[in-house]
Amino acid sequence: MPDPNELLRTARERTPSRRAPGEHMSRAELAEAVCAWLWDTTEVKYELDGHYIAKLERGAVRWPGAAYRSGLRYILNVASDNELGFNPPPGVVATDPDLTLPSTAGFDDEVTGAGDESVALLTFAEESNVGELTVEQLHADIERIAQNYLRVPTRPLFDRSRAVRDRAFRLLAGRQPPKQSRDLYAAGGWAITLLAWMSVDLGRPDVAESHTRTAWACAEAADHDELRAWIRATQHTAAFWQDDFARAAAHARDGLQYASGTSALFLASAVAVDLARAGRTEDARRALDAAKRLTVEATGSEPGGPFLCTPERAEGIWSDAHLALGEARHTAAHADRGVSLFEASPHVLRNLGSERMVRLQQAKARLALGQLDGAVEALDPVLSTPLEYRVRPLIHRIGEVAALTTPYARDPVARTLRERIRDFAYRPDLPARPAPTRQASAAPPPEPQPAEATPRT
Repeated sequence: MPDPNELLRTARERTPSRRAPGEHMSRAELAEAVCAWLWDTTEVKYELDGHYIAKLERGAVRWPGAAYRSGLRYILNVASDNELGFNPPPGVVATDPDLTLPSTAGFDDEVTGAGDESVALLTFAEESNVGELTVEQLHADIERIAQNYLRVPTRPLFDRSRAVRDRAFRLLAGRQPPKQSRDLYAAGGWAITLLAWMSVDLGRPDVAESHTRTAWACAEAADHDELRAWIRATQHTAAFWQDDFARAAAHARDGLQYASGTSALFLASAVAVDLARAGRTEDARRALDAAKRLTVEATGSEPGGPFLCTPERAEGIWSDAHLALGEARHTAAHADRGVSLFEASPHVLRNLGSERMVRLQQAKARLALGQLDGAVEALDPVLSTPLEYRVRPLIHRIGEVAALTTPYARDPVARTLRERIRDFAYRPDLPARPAPTRQASAAPPPEPQPAEATPRT
C-alpha cells in the first residue's frame, strides 16, 4: 500500500469551500476549481475529477502532470510542489499516462518557426492599414497570458500568444476605421512581444529579436508609446542575455523616451545594470541614482506580468547593478527588500519568475560576504522550482551561484549545495536533495571574497 499524501489532504481541508460556508473544499469541488482555472488561463479543457484527487491523496499517484500541479498549487495557495507532497520519482517525470507534461523544453523548432513567421509578417505590418473588429477580447487575452506567465506551463501560453498574434493580423486584412486598425496593431504587437519575451526565457534571444522587429512595426502603426517602451525593454533583455551590454543599454535608453508607466522604472534600472556590466562604473552609478529617484505608476495599457515593473522587481534589478559594481552589502540590502516585498504580496499577484531571480541575488551577495549558510537559505526556495518553470536565464544564473562557492570548496555544506545545483540544472528527474546544515561541516567559513571577483550576473 502506498503512503497517503497527507500534505495534499491537509492543504485541501484547510481551503474553505466556495459552495458551503464553514466547510472545507471537497475533492470534487477542488477538481472542478482546478479545471475551471486551467480553462480560464490556458483555454485547454482538462478532465480532472474527484476520483483522481482521491488517487493523489491515497498516494497512488505521486507526480501528476505539470498542468494539474500548477492548478493545485494555485487553488490550494501554495508556492511549490513539495508543499503538496509531490516529488518526481527517479527517472520518471509523470506517472499517469493520461496526463501531458507541458514544459518550456522540447519545442525549439516551434519557437524558431514562430520567429520566422513574425519576420514574414514584417512587410504586412509596415504597409497594411486595413482591418476590422473590436479588439477588446484580444487585449483581455493578452493580459491573461502576461499575468499567468511562469504560473502555468509555458507551452499553452506560447500557443495562445501565437493565436492572438495571428488573429489580429487576419482581422487587419479586412476593413475598419483607422482607430480600430491601430487597436489591432497594438494587440498584435503585444502578442508578438510576449512571444519574444518567452523566446528569451526558452534560450533563444536571437529568435526574440526577430519577433521584436515586427512588434516594433506594429507599435509604429498603432502609435503606441507604452508598447514601444516594452519592446525596447524586451530588446534590451535579448541583448543582455547575449552578453552585448552596450547594445542592451542603447535599447534601454531609447525606450525611455516612450516610457510613461512602470516601463520607465524598468528601463532606467536596466541602463544602470548594462553600464555596470560594460565597466562604465561612474556612468552606472549616476544611472542607478536616477533610477532610484523615479516615481512611477502603472498605466492602463501595461498588460502585467513581465510587462510591469513593481517596486520589488526594481529592487532586484538594483541589487544586480550593485553586485556588478562590487558592492555586495548594497546588493544584499536591495535583494532582501525585494524578497520581503514579494513575500508580502498576495500569491496570485506575485511575479514568481522575477522573485526567483532576486533570491539568486540574495545568494550571490551572501557568498560574496562570506555567509555560506545565508546563501543556502536564500537558494532553497529556488531549488524547489517546478521543472516547467526552469527557464534558461534561471539555469544560467544558478550556475553563477555555483561558481561563487569555489572559495568554500572544503566545506561539506558547500559541496552539498553544489550537488543540489547540479541536480537542479542537469538531473531534474531526481528527487530534490535536502538542504545542507551547518552541523555537517567542521570547516570554518572562508574570509569574504572581494565582490569585484564575482562573475557576470
